[in-house]
Amino acid sequence: MSGLCILPGHAEAPVLASEEGLSFWGGIDPATSVVIDAHHPLHGTSFAGRIVMMPTTRGSCTGSGVLLELIQNAHAPAALIFREEENVLTLGALVAKALFGLTLPVIRLPAADYAALAAAPIAKITPEAITAPELTIPLAPLSGDLALSDADLAMRDGDDPALRMAMQIIETMAHLQGAPRLIDVSQVHIDGCIYASPANLRFAQKVADMGAQVRVPTTMNAISVDHGNWRAQGVPPDFGRPAQALADAYVTMGARPSFTCAPYLLDTTPKAGEVIAWSESNAVIYANSVLSARTEKHPDFFDLCIALTGRAPLAGPYLDENRDATLVIDVTPPEEADDALWPMLGYLAGLHAPDRIPLLTGLEHLSATDDDLKALCAAFGTTSAAPMLHVAGHTPEAHRVAANATRTSVTSEDLARVWAQFNAGPAQVDLVAFGSPHFSLSETRRLAELLDGHRCHPDTATIVTLGRDTLAEVEADGTLAKLHAAGVQVVPDICWCSISEPVFPPSARTLMTNSGKYAHYAPGLSDRAVRFGSLADCAHTARTGTAPEAPPSWLAG
Repeated sequence: MSGLCILPGHAEAPVLASEEGLSFWGGIDPATSVVIDAHHPLHGTSFAGRIVMMPTTRGSCTGSGVLLELIQNAHAPAALIFREEENVLTLGALVAKALFGLTLPVIRLPAADYAALAAAPIAKITPEAITAPELTIPLAPLSGDLALSDADLAMRDGDDPALRMAMQIIETMAHLQGAPRLIDVSQVHIDGCIYASPANLRFAQKVADMGAQVRVPTTMNAISVDHGNWRAQGVPPDFGRPAQALADAYVTMGARPSFTCAPYLLDTTPKAGEVIAWSESNAVIYANSVLSARTEKHPDFFDLCIALTGRAPLAGPYLDENRDATLVIDVTPPEEADDALWPMLGYLAGLHAPDRIPLLTGLEHLSATDDDLKALCAAFGTTSAAPMLHVAGHTPEAHRVAANATRTSVTSEDLARVWAQFNAGPAQVDLVAFGSPHFSLSETRRLAELLDGHRCHPDTATIVTLGRDTLAEVEADGTLAKLHAAGVQVVPDICWCSISEPVFPPSARTLMTNSGKYAHYAPGLSDRAVRFGSLADCAHTARTGTAPEAPPSWLAG
């Protein structure tokens, strides 16, 4: 057998192998290449200059932008080697080569060769082979049998530089994914508008300067500043200007300035079976799982390539056979559980299924709101690379189970361990963070009801992030006025995964959230201690300044 040389290059460096995948966004410092994910076994380790091996990546689609920044600032790994299919970091390396002439080898190895190389202290990579002490692994170049239409060929070989670039990248990714052809998509959601690093801006401006324009309706993810108010909020211009410029570059290319990480809350919500192309991990998982729309988990930068052409590789969850659950997770839910159950279940499901689609059973008798499923999908996306999951009794394709699916289980004890992991911080809370993903209209109204006219604690900041469309709705129905009267700050456009000081209160040392996604990422992104609880628990903490020290009664038994 031989390995697959996805992006050829040369490297000779120490080998750093991990059996657990990692999201480069929220998991790696884009300036230093040090692992900042506090929950990862390699926390504190630098990837710079090493041949990094992992089964695949997980989490955010923005990892491609982080890798591009690391390549450009000379802190990237010497090479990347995967055991399973991987698209996010591969796309970042592909863009570095195609647009900036910078090379980082990317390789996929069969399991036996992967295991042998992972045990080696050092390795040398050429386009033809990997060599290590007492080990030689031949490499084969990436190839494929992709049928391009006349329109595809006209874009790839035409005079428009942006279309040529986009089609060339799409063609390479289609070969990587084994796609036989490309398909039309009805809409795109851009994730690359988050200012994760200067590389995101360099990419967007370079493509915009080519005169690029999107061909299909395109919405935009949350950005890194409140677009119209960042100056008044005290955001430093050396961050606010490039973050705004990044968003503006995509608007210039024809994208709608929706600025939300929850595009399923917009008036463009896709229908069941609709073929779309979304980035943003929580949105992809929600679209496939809850809405039964069809989208691959597209990396940042690739989302724009699809938006410019209206074409995507026919692969992954666009195909029926790739939407089947291959792991069944039998859940024994505690009685009288509250909404905190759903993000914890999503987090655990991802740990059990880091690279496959699971089916959760045992929840059929529970009621689940759209907000519950939103929280489930978002937390699942932090620990799994899979583009969807199924929940018996709650998602429309839960009948899709592979004949050879394996089984595992989740118990109350597992949930209790996650609660403890998410509640390592002190009980005194300085900040209550709502809206990861962006708060819905129903969540915002529910928070106002829970506060019930009471003021938030003077020493505890309470902040809600949401999309500007939802902001208009809660302003129109009076909910916004109620929250303001309670002392809640409501901020559009940004999300907790892209927020920075001083919008994030600099003096806050401990935060509380009802988001499993943010409970996972917050320690690495904000360097703060974390508490986690239900929406009601968080509202109570906003009023009192103190989080419950004991697990909820339904979890404590």
